[in-house]
Amino acid sequence: MSSPAKANSAIAKSAQDIKARLGAAWIPEIYRERILKMRTRSYQLGTLGKTISVDIQHTLLGVELKLGRRRLLCPDLATARYLAVFARAGCAAVAVPYDISRISHLADELDSSWHRMLLMVDQVAPNRTAATRTRLQRWLIGEVRGEISAAGAGSVTPLFNQNTKQRSA
Repeated sequence: MSSPAKANSAIAKSAQDIKARLGAAWIPEIYRERILKMRTRSYQLGTLGKTISVDIQHTLLGVELKLGRRRLLCPDLATARYLAVFARAGCAAVAVPYDISRISHLADELDSSWHRMLLMVDQVAPNRTAATRTRLQRWLIGEVRGEISAAGAGSVTPLFNQNTKQRSA
């Protein structure tokens, strides 16, 4: 086995180890099992570059999510934090829960899972070079992006129960 192939297999093995350690806290798992099961709407973040900065800014007009040079107006801080996780992963489209009272809790979970994933890179590969750890982080981010894209962003508008039958008096 050649050296680059051996390195890629070691990185893939480390990535699978991190996914297994995270279990239900793996971001695509939270997305599939918790977010897509509720009523959602699709949100397009657009095509994102590989090295964009993701920043949340408080302005006089409200909360904005800054993606590189683009700014997206968000209704509240929780939505901006929720979208920031997916923007860091490079996702072009995601599902956003229609019930805004649930977004804050999901944003907390997704954000802590994101940071836990990045911290586990240092735990799994403590004696590796910085370049190897960066390659492992990119591999994991690519896995997150791929699994979320495969799961889909949901419908553009949420589904409503259109029951209009009148009760008989």
